[in-house]
This record gives sequence, structure tokens and C-alpha cells, in this order.
Amino acid sequence: MRAGEVMTRDVISVGAETPAIDAVRLMLEHRISGLPVVDAAGKVVGIVTEGDFLRRSELGTERQRPRWLEFLIGPGRLASEYVHACGRRVGEIMTDEPCTIAESTPLEEVVQLMERHRIKRIPVVREHRLVGIISRANLLQALASLAPETAAGASSDATIREQV
Repeated sequence: MRAGEVMTRDVISVGAETPAIDAVRLMLEHRISGLPVVDAAGKVVGIVTEGDFLRRSELGTERQRPRWLEFLIGPGRLASEYVHACGRRVGEIMTDEPCTIAESTPLEEVVQLMERHRIKRIPVVREHRLVGIISRANLLQALASLAPETAAGASSDATIREQV
């Protein structure tokens, strides 16, 4: 199977200038855990997920480090973490340059990318424009569609052995 066969086609996306709270509301309203971020031409420029909202100043969950460690980390990294924790626009908190795939990408490669990058969804693009998204749920739906229908009720060990 290929990505285009299992992807979600009607993708809800946001722009980089979208207020972060609007992205949160969209995710809650549509019961999704991530949104591709696109520019005016529909090109994927980032992705914002539930994980991007975990370390937020509003919740008091921003990262706390010992002062001595801050000296080792350096001001650039600390500034980046601050913007991520306090950003008000999607573009300030999104993951930029996300992993993307084509509709023709085999599902085996999709799964390998998800595992390697520890991600739960991958935008699908055609000529750099967003045309779909594949999440773990899409992969489960694909698996369920391939599973043979089983009869209702529990099967005995003997019945299962006969089927093999």
C-alpha cells in the first residue's frame, strides 16, 4: 500500500501567523493532535502538535533548569525555549521543516520515518503543496480494513487450529 491510499485528504491546517490559542481550539474542536502549518501557496512550512503546548508559561510547565546548566546550554538555546514557551503565534512554537512524504511513498517507508523521527503524523505533499496527512490512526484503519471478518463469539483453541 502507498500513502495516498490511506491518508486523510481533508486536512485542517493553519498559517504561521495564526494565534496559538486558535490552533489549540481547532485541535480540540476536531479531536486531532496536530496541524500542518502552511504558507499562502499551501506549501508546508511546519507542524504544530499537542507536544508543542506541553511546556507553556500559562500552565507553569516551562522548562526549569539549574543556573549552572544554563551557562553550559548557552543563550541561543535558552532564548529559543523561551519563545517556544511564551510564543503567541503558531510560527513561534511550531516545528519547522517537518518530515513530509509523497502520495506514492510505500507504507513501510512511512512507518520507518515515524519510528526514526519519533513522530505521530506526516504531511503528504504534491509539488510541495499539502494534499493529505497520515497519522498512526490512518495506519490502524488500513490494518483494520485488511483484517478478515471474524465470527462473533469466542473461538476455542481447537477451532483456531482448524482455521490455520
